[in-house]
Amino acid sequence: MTRTLKESQRWAAVIARDPTVDGTFYYSVASTGVYCRPSCAARRPKRENVRFHPTCADAEAAGFRPCKRCKPNAPTLHQQNAAKVARACRLIETAQEAPRLEVLADAAGLSPYHFHRVFKAITGVTPKAYAVACRQTRVRDHLRRSNSVTEAIYGAGFNSPGRFYASSSEMLGMTPSRFRAGGTDAELRFAVGQCSLGAILVAASEKGVAAILMGDEPAALTRNLQVRFPRAKLVAGDKGFKTLVAKVIAHVEAPATSLALPLDVRGTAFQHRVWMALRDIPAGTTTTYAEIAKRIGAPKAVRAVAGACAANPLAVAIPCHRVVRSDGGLSGYRWGITRKRSLLEKEAKSGASRRFSRRPAETT
Repeated sequence: MTRTLKESQRWAAVIARDPTVDGTFYYSVASTGVYCRPSCAARRPKRENVRFHPTCADAEAAGFRPCKRCKPNAPTLHQQNAAKVARACRLIETAQEAPRLEVLADAAGLSPYHFHRVFKAITGVTPKAYAVACRQTRVRDHLRRSNSVTEAIYGAGFNSPGRFYASSSEMLGMTPSRFRAGGTDAELRFAVGQCSLGAILVAASEKGVAAILMGDEPAALTRNLQVRFPRAKLVAGDKGFKTLVAKVIAHVEAPATSLALPLDVRGTAFQHRVWMALRDIPAGTTTTYAEIAKRIGAPKAVRAVAGACAANPLAVAIPCHRVVRSDGGLSGYRWGITRKRSLLEKEAKSGASRRFSRRPAETT
């Protein structure tokens, strides 16, 4: 990153005390003999006294000493917090019962309130949500390995079968017995149609639409669906189901058309937060990955947001095509940049400004 920043950009970062570029370069001040991070809160130096350095070692080799205020040769506050959160994650992952917030905060040396904020900012989810996700993973692993459901329940850390069964459907999307059998009797109805963007496949469980896929060949979309749901029973949709496909196609062709669908969205807690934020973007407008990261309270998780957009299984229903790069350019789209551009052009022409109707996700 230091190679791509011009001197004028580095100086602008120093003036703005921009913490996002900390660690990418350092600046020294000839009048004081010290070097600092770009975000240092010390009095701003005169431009003619400033030099830029790629590393602390380079600044020190030039005869400058580290600033006592911003401590540029020590880990940044974000790095320190990230290490504390990483240790907290290990505690959660290895505990049979989810540790209380106070216990995690004490281990991190922070107040419960501050720890909660730091944990959410770095991971994108709350400590409780992370613990739930860990337990869900343990449940799935134990159900696959154990000789019986009861054995798996206790192996995953549940004190009683009752507590497990109260949340098993939410955790697994099906009954424990069906999950142990590989979900072989889970049924997905699907149908493929044609629109101006090519072939489009819609698949739904009994809870809602689970996938909207786009591509060039119907056969390839069906194979993609089978890969995504390897143990599900795929059933061709009847006439009534094809009406649902027609509704999706109508929305693709005329974005002002309402697309209020019950959804069966399957993903991680972080992906769900990103996807819900995407559904809040009005048709006919765009936003950036960085802006989505800020909206979900994880401003540093820009790459993770991009990954969640790439993992989106519901084209147009979860409008990841409305997310662009910070410079306004079109970045990657799992169904192709050409389709992304076409969708945005259709929305711009229609002048659509209505938001998609929202339904909470049924499964995780």
